[in-house]
Amino acid sequence: MLKRFLDIIFSSTAIVLLTPLLLPVMIILRLTGEGYIFYSQKRIGQHGKPFNLLKFATMFKDSPKMAGGNITAKDDPRIFPFGKFLRKYKLNELPQIVNVWLGDMSIIGRRPTVTEHFDFYNEDVKNIISKYKPGLSGISSIVFRDEEKYFNNKDTKANRQFYQEKIAPFKGELELWYCDNQSLMTDLLLIIATIISVIFP
Repeated sequence: MLKRFLDIIFSSTAIVLLTPLLLPVMIILRLTGEGYIFYSQKRIGQHGKPFNLLKFATMFKDSPKMAGGNITAKDDPRIFPFGKFLRKYKLNELPQIVNVWLGDMSIIGRRPTVTEHFDFYNEDVKNIISKYKPGLSGISSIVFRDEEKYFNNKDTKANRQFYQEKIAPFKGELELWYCDNQSLMTDLLLIIATIISVIFP
């Protein structure tokens, strides 16, 4: 309950403070790319319940149906020019503050994944981490901040196989670590690490 209280306080404050600063981003998105501002995608939430995760639009709306699927590669041609800037500084993630306010997510938690990637975890990992809310940031989000660099944008099958066999097991161990070490101090340290990773990628 304390964590939820802090999530509400943080997200409410962030929405008030950041909205005026993000208006230029919203205007640029409206006037570029495909003209839409937000992108909504189903992600696996607490207890396995899907929710609509919000992001600023940085790619074509039908990107998951194009070559590459749910894996974004470095220099992915589906990313808009302005989208590259937003993704570089993780500004595209800021609308998820609304998800935190609604209770779908916490400030710190496991990485919110699409169903396909969640199913790459083994059953033991899924059973444990699904008990907790996903987070705006977290240990696996920090460690895999530049995940795109591990993929090319030509071989979709190879990218998917590499994610399933190499990245997903590593992420699963990171998420289990967080579940075993949850505390306000851990969350505070991960918030600090997140800020550092954005400023000094």
